[in-house]
Amino acid sequence: MSAAERSERRARLLASATVTLQSLGDVLTPLADSFAARGHELYLVGGSVRDAVLGRLAGDLDLTTDARPAVIAEILRSWGDAVWDTGIDFGTVSAAKAGATVEITTFRSDIYDQQSRNPVVTFGDTLDGDLIRRDFRINAMAVRLLPGGGQEFCDPLDGMTDLLAGIIDTPAAPESSFNDDPLRMLRGVRFVSQLGFRMSDRVLEATRSMAGQIERITAERIRVELDKTICGEHPLEAVDLLVETGLAELIIPEIPGMKLTIDEHHQHKDVYQHSLTVLQQAIDLETGDPDPVLRWAALLHDIGKPATRRHEDGGGVSFHHHEVVGAKMVRKRMRALKYPKAVVDDVSQLVFLHLRFHGYGDGMWTDSAVRRYVTDAGPLLDRLHKLVRADCTTRNKRRARRLQETYDDLERRIAVLREAEDLDRVRPDLDGNAIMELLGLPPGPLVGEAWRYLKELRLDSGPMSREDAEAALREWWAQRDGRD
Repeated sequence: MSAAERSERRARLLASATVTLQSLGDVLTPLADSFAARGHELYLVGGSVRDAVLGRLAGDLDLTTDARPAVIAEILRSWGDAVWDTGIDFGTVSAAKAGATVEITTFRSDIYDQQSRNPVVTFGDTLDGDLIRRDFRINAMAVRLLPGGGQEFCDPLDGMTDLLAGIIDTPAAPESSFNDDPLRMLRGVRFVSQLGFRMSDRVLEATRSMAGQIERITAERIRVELDKTICGEHPLEAVDLLVETGLAELIIPEIPGMKLTIDEHHQHKDVYQHSLTVLQQAIDLETGDPDPVLRWAALLHDIGKPATRRHEDGGGVSFHHHEVVGAKMVRKRMRALKYPKAVVDDVSQLVFLHLRFHGYGDGMWTDSAVRRYVTDAGPLLDRLHKLVRADCTTRNKRRARRLQETYDDLERRIAVLREAEDLDRVRPDLDGNAIMELLGLPPGPLVGEAWRYLKELRLDSGPMSREDAEAALREWWAQRDGRD
């Protein structure tokens, strides 16, 4: 791109950002007027400016000011519909109004303790001092909000040049920045995923050499960055970057571990590359917002292969029960990263079930097997459909078409059964009270045992009349009582 083209694009993006910010005048102008009336400056800053320039500004706005936190709180209480000051000790007060949320922070010039990522909070007096402490230059641009709705673009660190070039670079030396806060290395990877940018050479090299510093960061903070990364628009490039820099080896080593294994179904690629392909194909099947559960399941569905790899006679390789081992590995890793229990359960269950379909063959499953497939998937069934389809990465077009057609057939059979019975809630035809009354049992383990028998019968045979269910239960009880 020539200098003239860069200049033209810069002007075009700034004009677009101005229009975007003017559309928020009802929110921002009264705030700017209130701060000016108290003798203070107010700036839109950080990701809000970056996203405004890129045409992707959302409703959460980050601002900074020379006013101290107590003054910020006073102004926001007279402006906002709701105000919360849980971050006031760090100089931050937040408020909401007219569907927008603002977070206003006093200029900062923090000093880090070099042992953790926690800064010693120090308030500053200048915008430049605040901007230079930020993670990357693309996040170190600001827009001064003037009284009456005026705007002034401020870019002392030339973040706009990086933005135009699609570069992620630090205001100062990256080694110093990452030593202050190692989480910034993961944030850099996250911006690769979200923006499609690339790390500058010096940031990439510093991330490689300092990857070990990430161990200073809590699992909760790492998890937040990983979720934002997997849900970005370019997660494959970001995952590759995690592996290339060595960060993955320290926070989720099962991903680079897949590079060691050749996939027996896809001899042209290793399991790692296969998993990236499955991730992309799962993303292509999404119909709404990014689905982190589906994306994690797609990326991690084969992590059990290295541990189950066996060399067979004749030169073949097998990975028996890798879905069982993989599900356990997912649980262990996601728990270590402090994921919520529901997310751990969902991702591990998808990994556990992702091979089940391959026993379907040419539609040879019984209705009982179809019911069990649906029941075991439960509310994850739609995600399981996507994962199984995404897991087809063969280059053999005929085989790929046959696999997809076979899964189409399974989905048709599920639809037919769903029409005929309540397939989404397969329960016994008798509840616990009916079981106790029929068998003369008090509440206890025997009632649960009888309930589970009836559920298995329901899965095998489909819905039964009450009379048939009672007869089956009596027969089972007689046989069981005879064994005792």
